[in-house]
Amino acid sequence: MIKVTFVSADGTRRTVEIDEGLSAREAALFNSVPGIDGDCGGVCACATCHVHVDLAWMDRVGPPEEGGMESDLIQFAEGTTETSRLACQISMVPELDGLVLHLPELQH
Repeated sequence: MIKVTFVSADGTRRTVEIDEGLSAREAALFNSVPGIDGDCGGVCACATCHVHVDLAWMDRVGPPEEGGMESDLIQFAEGTTETSRLACQISMVPELDGLVLHLPELQH
């Protein structure tokens, strides 16, 4: 199991566990983490699973692929920064055990 900590806009931290190979979106939804809607079912079509990767983890997670679906879609999310990613596109691998993701105030 891989641990992921979601930090809400008000600073509340919630650590959950998820199986390897699933996504950070699934980690949030399967554990009822508020602030991740994931309306499109994880197919990178809606940006309602927008997160900000903690700076300490950005090198391991990396940015969205330039010119890919995620980078094209994320430009429509509210409050994007250089650490913005879509949680549906972050595959949980052992190297990301302990990952910290910050949730934006709004997803729409």
